[in-house]
Amino acid sequence: MREDNSVRRRTGVCALLVTVALSSTGCGYALAGRGAFLPEYIETIGIPMFGNETQAFEVEVLLTEQVRQQFIGRGSYRVVAEDTGVDAVLAGTIRNITIRPASFTADQQVSRYVFTLTASIEFRDVTTDDVIWQNPSLVFRDEYDVASGGIGGAGGQSVSSFFGQRSNAVERVATDFAETVVSSILEAF
Repeated sequence: MREDNSVRRRTGVCALLVTVALSSTGCGYALAGRGAFLPEYIETIGIPMFGNETQAFEVEVLLTEQVRQQFIGRGSYRVVAEDTGVDAVLAGTIRNITIRPASFTADQQVSRYVFTLTASIEFRDVTTDDVIWQNPSLVFRDEYDVASGGIGGAGGQSVSSFFGQRSNAVERVATDFAETVVSSILEAF
C-alpha cells in the first residue's frame, strides 16, 4: 500500500512538471505595439523611396513617407531615407493599384469604392544580410466612401485621380497601408 502511494505521488509530480513545462512555452504571440521582434542592435532603419510600377503619379512618395512616420512613431528607431550607414533597410515596390466600385446609390451612382494595393516589401538586417521579414505580394485592401463630386461614375475611379485628390480617403489609405507594413515587421506576423 505504501509503495502504491509513492508511485502515485511520483506520477502526480511528473504530470505537474510536464504541465508546467508545456504551459511555459507560450503561444508565440506578442502584444500589439511592443516591437520586440527586431534584434536590439537595430537602431537606424533606412527606408529609401519605394519603387512604383503603377500609373499613379507620386503614390510611392506618399506611401514611403507614411511608412517612415509609422516607424518613427512606433519605437526608438532612427529612420533615414538612405540605404547606407544603417542597421536595417526596408525596400518596397508598389506593383499594382486598383479602385473598383463596391456599392451604388439608387440612382446607380457609385457610393463606395474598394481600393486594392499590391506591393513587394523586404526588411533586411544589414549586419547579418538576413531578410528579417518579407512579403513579395502584400495585398492591402479597404473600402472607402465616395466624396461628393467623385470621379469615374459606374466604371470605376481612375487611380491617378484618386491619389491626385489628396482627399481624406487617400490619407487613410496611406496611413492604413503604413500601419499594416510596420506592424507586420515589428510584430513578425
